[in-house]
Amino acid sequence: MPDTLLYQQDGPVVTLTLNDPERRNPLTGNDIVDRLLEAIARIEADDAVRVVILTGAGTAFSAGGDIRTMQQQATGDHGPMKLRRDYRGGIQRLPLALFNLEVPVIAAVNGAAVGAGLDLSCMCDIRIASEHAKFAESFVKLGLIAGDGGSWLLPKLIGLSRAAEMSFTGETIDARQALEWNLVSRVVPATELMDAARVMAARIAANPTHAVRLTKRLIRESLHSRLDTVLEMAAMFQAVSHQTPEHKEAVDAFLEKRAPKFG
Repeated sequence: MPDTLLYQQDGPVVTLTLNDPERRNPLTGNDIVDRLLEAIARIEADDAVRVVILTGAGTAFSAGGDIRTMQQQATGDHGPMKLRRDYRGGIQRLPLALFNLEVPVIAAVNGAAVGAGLDLSCMCDIRIASEHAKFAESFVKLGLIAGDGGSWLLPKLIGLSRAAEMSFTGETIDARQALEWNLVSRVVPATELMDAARVMAARIAANPTHAVRLTKRLIRESLHSRLDTVLEMAAMFQAVSHQTPEHKEAVDAFLEKRAPKFG
């Protein structure tokens, strides 16, 4: 089995590459979930990391679930309660980990993002698509539902009606339609995808780490919290931010009409 996840750090930017291209980077039937969780924990603990880029090797971002694994689950001695435990102790740990990761994650979607692969891209904060990217919430085509949080994630990104259309039909949309539906931020030529992701990462990494991480936390919490709860969190985060050296440097630099120098 290949090294299913490549971890590369270039200064403040970590690039994670799903690396099972012959099987189109599936998220089951291998150790990729555990590898991603290990990488997320490593990133969360490293203050030097300011941005993450997630992409796939080969022609696919991720084809989602491995069909042979599904066949074994359907025909083997797997009762529903065991399968439920497998989901909860397996792939369902991934959306929770990415939701709670305070470092921004950019999905550089290089090709097909299908089923759990689409949902993985939705777990990221920003999606940039190659012109060759395709997206499908295809679970119904296999008589399944999104067991990894897609039913919660997708409507928040593209709205209820379009999420229902994708989920009920299981049909594929191309990169241009994904852009029209706000599923991705931009579409670029395939040869420019990683450069575009790195430029975006550099723009984010140029800002103070604490401000970016706390901003992500507020955006994530706003998805399921009341306004007064988010305002209370914002008051505390802002009080902390006012006392940081980075804030003082930013204010001084503005008044002195120079570029700030953040550590």
